Amino acid sequence: MKNTSSTCALQLALALALTGCASNPSVQPNTPPPVDTAATPLTQPLEEYQPPVLTGTYSNSPAVQDFIRHMVFEHKFSESYLNNLFAQAKRLDYVIRLENPAPYNGPAPSHPKVGGWTRYRQQFLTEAHINNGAAFWSNNEDSIRKASATYGVDPEYIVAIIGVETFFGRNVGKTRILDALTTLAFDTQRRAGFFKSELENFLLMSREEGYDPLKPVGSWAGAMGLGQFMPSSFRTLAVDFNNDGHRNLWDQCDAIGSVAHYFSRHGWQNTMPVANQTKSYGESTIELSAAKGSEFWRVHPNFKVIKKYNNSDKYAMAVHQLAQAIKQRYMMTVASSR
Repeated sequence: MKNTSSTCALQLALALALTGCASNPSVQPNTPPPVDTAATPLTQPLEEYQPPVLTGTYSNSPAVQDFIRHMVFEHKFSESYLNNLFAQAKRLDYVIRLENPAPYNGPAPSHPKVGGWTRYRQQFLTEAHINNGAAFWSNNEDSIRKASATYGVDPEYIVAIIGVETFFGRNVGKTRILDALTTLAFDTQRRAGFFKSELENFLLMSREEGYDPLKPVGSWAGAMGLGQFMPSSFRTLAVDFNNDGHRNLWDQCDAIGSVAHYFSRHGWQNTMPVANQTKSYGESTIELSAAKGSEFWRVHPNFKVIKKYNNSDKYAMAVHQLAQAIKQRYMMTVASSR
C-alpha cells in the first residue's frame, strides 16, 4: 500500500507539472502584424522537451540558477520552461566589449576637443534623415495626427525620435534580446543589476504579449522596436495604438502611439518651445561645442522631456533640430501637393 501510494503521488505530481508547462502563457500563439519579418518577433512555442536542469552556456552559473528560481517563485514561471529557455541563451563577447570598453591609455589631450556637437549633429541632420522623415510622416499621417491629438505631443517630435533612434525603422538592431540581456546581466558588472531587472521585465513582457522570448531582436543593450524601448519602458509605456489587442513596437502605428505616450507621461507641453539660441551663457542655458565656437541655447521644459529618452544635451538638441527640419520639409511637400 505504501509503494502504491507513493507511485500515485508521483504520477499526480508529474501530471500537475506537465499541466503547468502546457498552460504557460508565454508560449501561446499571438502573432503581431509584421512590418519587417526580420525584425518582428513571431510567437513560436519552445521545443516540447523541457529539461529538468539547466544546460548550455549558463549551466554552471549560480547567478542564472538563482534568477530562474526568482522568476518561478515571484512570477510563477515553470522552472523547466526557463531551464529550456536559458539553455539556448548565448554569451555575446561583443556585447561585453561594448559594455566594458578597454580604458584609454594614450596621452591626455592638451585641450578639450572642439566641435563635438558639430560632429554629433552631422550624424542626424542629413538630407536622408530629413527626406525620409517627411516621407514617414506622410505615410503615417493619420496615426501621427491621432497620436498628437491623443497625447498632446507635437507631431514633428514623435517623428524625430524615431528618426534618431532607428532611422525610421531601418536600424532596429539585429541582436537577440534574450542573449543581450542575459550577457549583460550575468557577464558584466557595471550595470548588472539594471540589466537583470530588464531581463525580468523582458520575460514578463514576452508572456504578457505572447512573444516567444527567443525571437525579438534589437540593440546590443536590449532596446526594441522603432522607438528603442527597454523592456521596463515597454511594459509601462508601450500602447496598442492600432487596437489589434497587441502591443508591437515593430509596428509603425504602435511605435508612433508609444513614443507620444512616453513624451506625454514625462510632462510634454504641446506647442510650447523646446530651445532657443542665445548669445551668451545664462539661466537655463546649455553650451554646445561647435566647430566655429561654442553655441549657447536656452532650454525649456520640453527639452528636459526629450532628455528622459536619452540624458544627453547633444541628443536632445539633435532631436529638436531634426524635428524642425522635418516639419519644414513636410509642410513644403503638403503645400506643393495642393
